[in-house]
Amino acid sequence: MQAKSVKGLALLLVVSIALGSCQKWKSASNTTKGAVIGAGAGAAVGGAIGSRSKNTAAGAVIGGAVGGVVGAVIGRYMDKQKRELEEQLERENRNRPPEEQVKVERVGDGLQVTMGSGILFDFNSASLRPDARKNLEIMAETFKKYHQTNLIISGHTDNIGSDEVNNRLSRQRAEAVANFLASQGVARSRMTTQGFGKTRPVADNSTPEGRQRNRRVEIAIEANEQLKKDAESGKLKVD
Repeated sequence: MQAKSVKGLALLLVVSIALGSCQKWKSASNTTKGAVIGAGAGAAVGGAIGSRSKNTAAGAVIGGAVGGVVGAVIGRYMDKQKRELEEQLERENRNRPPEEQVKVERVGDGLQVTMGSGILFDFNSASLRPDARKNLEIMAETFKKYHQTNLIISGHTDNIGSDEVNNRLSRQRAEAVANFLASQGVARSRMTTQGFGKTRPVADNSTPEGRQRNRRVEIAIEANEQLKKDAESGKLKVD
């Protein structure tokens, strides 16, 4: 069998294992996930997994997975950032129902932060509420500390209203979050904003609870090129 065919077969096997064992994948350690994806097949496997995800932030981070030893080192960097975000947000989350809490998740080589619109905006508005400003102030401090990352900020809506209105509103909400973070000292050059309107639901739009979950802003946190280079060269040290 030719080397090219062997490589293709190996990649197909890795993809099959990753997609066919979702529960094992979720329960695996972050270091293991980075190593399993592998430096050579990381982007392809990550893209396949990401395309199956309903969550666009998760898809963006997994799709750009580095994998291998480099991915494992970056994973530790992200784990540390996640712990600090959760510790800082604990007081704000403590007295809120789950649907109004800020959620921080490890995804691939990065992080996903999800903020429900209940703590972000009033109905049909892109003006940040005071509670949202407080949460973003807290997160901005951590984002500035872990400055070797890019932030992809995505706005989402439920399915009520026209496509035109929802698309515009989702973009405006993502921009509102980015602009506020910039006002707190997070470099605007690190941030990309996008609005998906109602096209990326994570819950059933036929119920009030589902629509509430779909009205959200997600922040995907991924390693920038300098962080990847530092991890590859051994300059990145994570305590």
